[in-house]
Amino acid sequence: MGNSEIRRLDREIVTAERKLEAARNGELWPLTGSEKRKVITALAGGSRAVVRGNSTTRAESKLDRLSVQIESRLSAELSALRTVRETLIREDAKTKAQAKAAKKSSGWW
Repeated sequence: MGNSEIRRLDREIVTAERKLEAARNGELWPLTGSEKRKVITALAGGSRAVVRGNSTTRAESKLDRLSVQIESRLSAELSALRTVRETLIREDAKTKAQAKAAKKSSGWW
């Protein structure tokens, strides 16, 4: 595995961080299709309530719940990627240490 796998994970971590920041800013691009549909439905429900002169608290609370769910999903993805990266780094260091020990033990003496 080695460095190339770690670099790939680093790129994925940066992408996941950008997605999380974009979701916190209210952007739609990092959302899945079902999440986009739910957000748009909640927005439509809120605009319908505004047009009719009703309260928008139900739509607002639905959007708040959705944003919390989206942020928690993206945070979980980010923490999983970081955990995998740490595991790869640990395994790489262990392999290098074993190779170094094998090289020392197979010396001239």
